[in-house]
Amino acid sequence: MRKTRIVLLSSLLTAAAAVLLAALYLTGVLQFNTPSKERYPVRGVDVSHYQGKIDWETLSAQGISFAYIKATEGSSSTDERFPENWSGAGKTGLRIGAYHFFSFESAGKTQAENFISAVGAVPGMLPPAVDVEPYGDFDEMTPEVLNELSVWLADVGAHYGMKPVIYTTAGYYGTLREAFPEHDIWLRSVYGKPSGKTAWTFWQYSCRMKLNGYDGDEKFIDMNVFAGTEAEFKAYGAS
Repeated sequence: MRKTRIVLLSSLLTAAAAVLLAALYLTGVLQFNTPSKERYPVRGVDVSHYQGKIDWETLSAQGISFAYIKATEGSSSTDERFPENWSGAGKTGLRIGAYHFFSFESAGKTQAENFISAVGAVPGMLPPAVDVEPYGDFDEMTPEVLNELSVWLADVGAHYGMKPVIYTTAGYYGTLREAFPEHDIWLRSVYGKPSGKTAWTFWQYSCRMKLNGYDGDEKFIDMNVFAGTEAEFKAYGAS
């Protein structure tokens, strides 16, 4: 009987600890990743309309060096906050870049045209980025999707004179790395460090950080690091 009580108590404590950890993570108190600032001195955010109206002066003063801003999605959608975010962020000392959410249902050429029509080049901008990740019922990286993605990469790269960066998950990393070895990878890995076998240029290490300077329904903001020094970052993407 005593052994049974001990086992039950242990199970209850384990469950309580799991609930507590989940609550701390969901409220943004607990962060699974805390990259060394000495090793990764260059940090930045990525934002979209979900962050609402952004006070870029306030946001830019919180230890970040860059911001990737959602511009477009698919062949016809433009983020409703992109024009003001692109303009506002551009007035700060941040380096800015724009990203496109890639649709598995749409032609790469028309998606590239959508992005190009929305994003005007600015001095010192970061390479364009394309977000390639599973969504809805689309979770398979088929040859057809890879072909359309190659068209987007080629057209956007030619327009801006820079090879676009591919944002993706660990699950897609191997396929995309093999298909497009000449393109840098922006890796999402928010529950742990990237595998030592992955080669990344940007690492999205948190999707539940809280900073000051935005008022959207989304209370959290994505945080990223650059795999290099401040001098390397300054030279990165120069076209």
